[in-house]
Amino acid sequence: MRESTRHALERAAELTRNNRLVEAVATAEPVILAADECESAEIRQWLTDHADDFTREP
Repeated sequence: MRESTRHALERAAELTRNNRLVEAVATAEPVILAADECESAEIRQWLTDHADDFTREP
C-alpha cells in the first residue's frame, strides 16, 4: 500500500474517533476509489486489522 494511502486511512480513523465522520469519509474516499485491485485488497485488510482505530476513545 502506498504511504499516502495509509496516511489517509490513519487520518480518517483519527477524524472518526473525534466525531468528524464527514471529514473522515472525504479523506478516505478518494484514495479508496483510486486504488487498483491489489491496493484495494491491502486497504480491506488494513481496515479489518485496524477497526479498533476507528472506535477507540480519542
